[in-house]
Amino acid sequence: MRHEAVKTQQIRAVMSGLLMWSGLLGSAGGETLQSFDQRRMPSPLMISERPEQSAASVQALVIAGNGVIYAGSFGHGIFRTLDRGTTWIRVGEGVTDPFILSLASTKDGAIYAGTFRGGVFRSRDEGVTWQPVNAGLKRLEIKALLVEDCELFAGTGDGVYRLNASEDHWTSVTTGLDDILVHALVRAVDGTLFAGTSGKGIVRFSPRSTGWVRMQHGLKDHEGMIENFIRVLAIDQDQSIFAGTFDGGVFRSVDGGLTWRSISRALPNDSIRGIVLRDQGLVVATGNGIFKTVDKGTRWIPLNKGLTNLAIQVLIGSGEKGLYAGTSSGVFRSDDGLSWVAVNQGLEAEMAPPPFLFR
Repeated sequence: MRHEAVKTQQIRAVMSGLLMWSGLLGSAGGETLQSFDQRRMPSPLMISERPEQSAASVQALVIAGNGVIYAGSFGHGIFRTLDRGTTWIRVGEGVTDPFILSLASTKDGAIYAGTFRGGVFRSRDEGVTWQPVNAGLKRLEIKALLVEDCELFAGTGDGVYRLNASEDHWTSVTTGLDDILVHALVRAVDGTLFAGTSGKGIVRFSPRSTGWVRMQHGLKDHEGMIENFIRVLAIDQDQSIFAGTFDGGVFRSVDGGLTWRSISRALPNDSIRGIVLRDQGLVVATGNGIFKTVDKGTRWIPLNKGLTNLAIQVLIGSGEKGLYAGTSSGVFRSDDGLSWVAVNQGLEAEMAPPPFLFR
C-alpha cells in the first residue's frame, strides 16, 4: 500500500500540480477524488435547488505588519479581517484568478497573492485593489511566497524566482529546477535558500553555489521510504530546519540540510499541511488535526478542542495574535494554543467552480 501511495504521488507530479489542488484532492486538501466528484456532481433532484452556502475553503493566511489578516480561498478570492477574524469582508478587485494558493506581506505594507493560474498579484491599499506582477515568470502556478528582509521569492511550477522590486520583474534564482513544482521555501541566516519540491525532495542554494543542489541524504521515514514530496518548510532560531511531507510526516535537520531525521513516528497523521514554531515547541497541522511536541517529536499532544474540521489546509501563528488554521470550511482561531473557535462571519460563499473550468 505504501508503494502504491508513492506511485500515485509521482503521477500527480507529472501532471504539474493539476492533481494536487489544495483543498480538492487527498494529498492537498483531505478529500478523495471520489468525494470531489460526488460533491461537484449533484443529483438531478438537486440541480434546481439553490447552492448551499458554507464557509469558503481557505488555503492561505497571512498577518500583515499592521495586524490585518488576509485569507486566500480556493475559488472565492481574497478576504480581509481587521478584528482577528470576528468579521471578514471580501477584497481583491483586480485579482483575475479566484484560486489563491499563497499569501505574503512585506515591510512596506504590500500584500502579495499567489494564484493557481493567474500568477502573482500585489495590493498596496490593504487588499482593496490588486495588480498583476508577472513579468519574467515562465509559469503562473504560485505555490509559495517567501519574504526575507526586502526580498520576495516565489515557488512556482518552474522553480524559484526572485522579484526585482524596482523593475517589477521576476528572474530565476539559479539553474537546476526547470519544470519542477516548488511547494515551500525558507532561507537561513547565512542566505542559504531551501526549496521543498514535488518529486525532487529538498534542494539548497547557498551564496557560494552555482546552482540548486539536491540533498542527497534523503528524508527516510520510519517505514524506510524516501520522501521526495515536500509540502512545508520551517526554520527555527537555532537554524534547525523542519520539513513536512505529503504523507511521510515531519523531518528535522540540524546540519543545514545535509542529514535528516524523522521526528513524527508518534504523530497520528503523516500528511503535513503546516508547521509553526511556538513556545519552545513545534505545532504541526495535519490531514487529521493539529498536534504539538515540546520534546522534538517523542510525544505529540493533540490541540483539537473546538475544531469541527480536522483537515487543515494552512496554519499560521503570530505571538499575541494567536494561531489561525485555514480549513475547507473556513478559519479557526486559537488564543491559548489549546482550543479553537470558528471565525467565519463574512467568509460564507457558495460552492466554487472546479478550477479546470476557470478561464
